[in-house]
This record gives sequence, C-alpha cells and structure tokens, in this order.
Amino acid sequence: MKLVIEEYEHKMQSPGFWNDNIKAQKVSQECKALKDQLDKYNSLVLRLEDIEVLGELIGEEKESIIKEFIGDIKLLEKDVDKFRIETLLSGEYDRNNAILTLHVGVGGNDAQDWTEMLLRMYTRWIESKGFTIEIIDYISGDEAGIKSVTLKVSGEFSYGYLKTEKGIHRLVRISPYNSSGKRQTSFASVEVLPELKEDQDIDIRPEALKLDTFRAGGAGGQYVNKTESAVRITHIPTGIVVQCQNERSQHYNREVALKVLKSKLIALKERAHKEKIEDLTGEQKDMGWGSQIRSYVFHPYNLVKDHRTLVENGNVDAVMDGDIDLFINEYLKQISNGKLKE
Repeated sequence: MKLVIEEYEHKMQSPGFWNDNIKAQKVSQECKALKDQLDKYNSLVLRLEDIEVLGELIGEEKESIIKEFIGDIKLLEKDVDKFRIETLLSGEYDRNNAILTLHVGVGGNDAQDWTEMLLRMYTRWIESKGFTIEIIDYISGDEAGIKSVTLKVSGEFSYGYLKTEKGIHRLVRISPYNSSGKRQTSFASVEVLPELKEDQDIDIRPEALKLDTFRAGGAGGQYVNKTESAVRITHIPTGIVVQCQNERSQHYNREVALKVLKSKLIALKERAHKEKIEDLTGEQKDMGWGSQIRSYVFHPYNLVKDHRTLVENGNVDAVMDGDIDLFINEYLKQISNGKLKE
C-alpha cells in the first residue's frame, strides 16, 4: 500500500498533473483514500500494542485495570471488524454517497405501511453510522404509510454498505388493516444508487430532457415541506422520470433531480452490460416480486432471514430498529469470498 501511495504522490508532483483537472482529482481522491486506510491500520496496530502493555500490568494492578483491559479489547475487536469490512468496499462507487429509494409493492395498505416501516429502519441505521439524510422525494400513501420515498445518504462508504440492500423485502404479519385478523404478506422494493462525484460525472444533452415544475402536495410530515419549487425531469430517450420536492429553491431541486437521473443512467448502463454477460453465460435471474432478498416474519413466529446469505436474526424488534449490520456485513463477506455474485 505504501508503494502505491508513493507512486500516486510522484504522479501528483509531476509537471502538468493538474492540466486535466478531473483526472487529477480522481488520482488525488484515490491517494487520500489509501492514506486514510493506512492511517486506520496503523492506529489499530498502536492500540493493540497499548493493550499488550496493559495486559502485562494486570498481574500487579487492581481490578480497575482488568476492566479497562477487557473494555479496550472489546472496542478494538469491534473497530478491527469494521476495518475489515471497509477493505471489502473497493468498488468504483463504494465510497460515494448513496441515493436510497423505497417503493411500495403488492399488499395494499399493509404494503404502504411496510414501506414506511422500512424507512424508519433505514433511518435508524443511517443515524447509527453517523451519516446524514436528506429527503429528495416523498409520496404518502392513500390511507396509511407511504408509496415511495427517495433519500440522499451522505457519508463515507454509504453506497458501499447500502448497495447490499437492493431488492425485494417481504413482510409477513397479522394485518392491522384486516378486521378478520388474517395473516398478510406485503412487499416493498429497495433501490440504491451512488451519487456521482465530479470525476465520475456524465454529460446529458439538454434536448434529451423534459423539465416540469409543480407544487409538492404530498403529506411528508417530518420528512418534506410543501413547496412551489418541486421539479420533475424526464429523460426522453429512456423514459426515466425523477423528481425532487425538497424545501429549497427550484434551482437546487433541479440540480438534485439531475444528479439522481445521472445515477439512474449509470445504473441502467451497468445493468444492460450485466444482462448481456448473463445472456452469453446463460445466467438469467428472475427479478419479480417472488424473488425477495429478505423476509421479515412477525407471525406465526419472529424471524428475519436473508435469502441470499441464509443469515437469520430472531430479534425482529432490533432489526426494525436499525440493527442490520449482520446482514450487510455477511453479504459483503460472501461476495468477497466468491460465495455470492453481485
């Protein structure tokens, strides 16, 4: 790693390096990312050495030293595990901010309620990571919950972590909207895109876009304010539609909507490439509502099961309160060791 950093630094000091500003920024960011990773590693090594010294004192000191020793070990184990997971996030967009969209699926009011429950789950997880949330778009349900919501999640590796959540999420419970108390199965989809950085940006011809403005009328509650500056952008060649109804200016909403559109176009391009490869290799996958990635069962028993990694957690309340690291980390590990394909 040190050799790679030295190579980057040599490039950055060469004459004319900054002539191509976008390319130079990319090299600079990659160099900084490696330096950050090396600093984290060195910090962990120093902490381990400190713990070893503390361990040597245990035999001659009081109980307070033992408690401090055990506490330091547990904290170090947690940080080492986090560092290992971060080393798995080496994809082109993994360090980027994320654009997270939840869509209601089959299940009526229950599905709309389920979509809002997922929003709460992800909000709790995002806050626990120290990431920040910005609501881009919010459409409330007819009688309960929400139909869809789009968030911008800002923080290092937010896309790398959240990309593991893409897919269909299934809820099984006794419906509070059914007077006969029958068990109901509901679905919601999760879409995750990277917010493109300046050096990853793409150009879109102005004539390929249709811009509409409107007044946001959705009941977003704590998530979005009513505004007369909401923006909807349609990409004419693909038919992709994005909208932003944030509380800020029309100009700001247009910029945000355009960023989301560019992320969707990048995802579309990569998906088309992947489908072409799958067509050549015969690896076709059903992406219908039946191909859920995770089930959340509230009745007749309590269990959350990831159908890709087979990881389970019987503490449904904790999961719905944002405790989803077990699922995220295991997915990343199995992708890394080749057990799963992205």
